[in-house]
Amino acid sequence: MIVDGRLQPGERVAEVELCTAFRVSRTPLREALKVLAAEGLVELLPNRGARVVRLTTETLAALFELMSVLEGFAGELAAQRITEAELDMIRALHKRLLAAYRARDRHAYFQVNQAIHDAILAAAASEPLRIVHRGVAAQILASRYKANLSPRRWAESIAEHELILRLLALRRPVELSHLLRAHIMNKLEVVRESLAASASEPALPPTRRTTG
Repeated sequence: MIVDGRLQPGERVAEVELCTAFRVSRTPLREALKVLAAEGLVELLPNRGARVVRLTTETLAALFELMSVLEGFAGELAAQRITEAELDMIRALHKRLLAAYRARDRHAYFQVNQAIHDAILAAAASEPLRIVHRGVAAQILASRYKANLSPRRWAESIAEHELILRLLALRRPVELSHLLRAHIMNKLEVVRESLAASASEPALPPTRRTTG
C-alpha cells in the first residue's frame, strides 16, 4: 500500500481500518508496523500510532547513491559466483521483462525488474550484503515505483538490462559493477524528473553520474 501510493508519505496509518481490511487483531498489525519502521517505511509515534515516512529529497538522493554502490558490489560478486542455473533463471526473467516492455505493462515491468535485481543479489551469495541491501531498497521502493519512465528512458533501461545479462554471462565483474551503478543513478534521474514535475514536491538536486 505504501509502495503503490495508497498510503501517501506523511499519512497516518489507520490501524482500525487496516485490522478490519486484513481481518487481524491489533497485535499482529503493530508487530508488522515495527518491521516496517525498522525498514524505514513508517515512523512510530509515541502513543499516536504510526505514519508513513516522508523522505526529504536530499535523503532520497543519498539513498540512491548508496544503493548504486550496493548494486554495483552485488553485480561484481554475482559475475564471479553465479551458477548456470541462476543465469538461466535471469535469462527467463529477462524474456518476461521484454514482454512487459512490448506490452507497455508498467506494473509487470516493475515487478520483473525487481525480480532480476533480486536474482543478481542472490547470485552474489553474500548474506551481509543482502541484509544491508534490503534495508536501503525498502526505503526507495515507493519512489522507484511511482516515477514514470519516459519512452526514451524506458528504451534505455531495456538496453541496459540487455547489457547486464550479457556481462553476467561473460563473467565480467568490473564492467558489470560500473553498469549497475550507472543503472541505479539513471533511475534517480527519473525520480528527480518526476518530483520536478510535481507541484507538491521540489526537484532533487542535480547528481553526478559515473558510468565508469
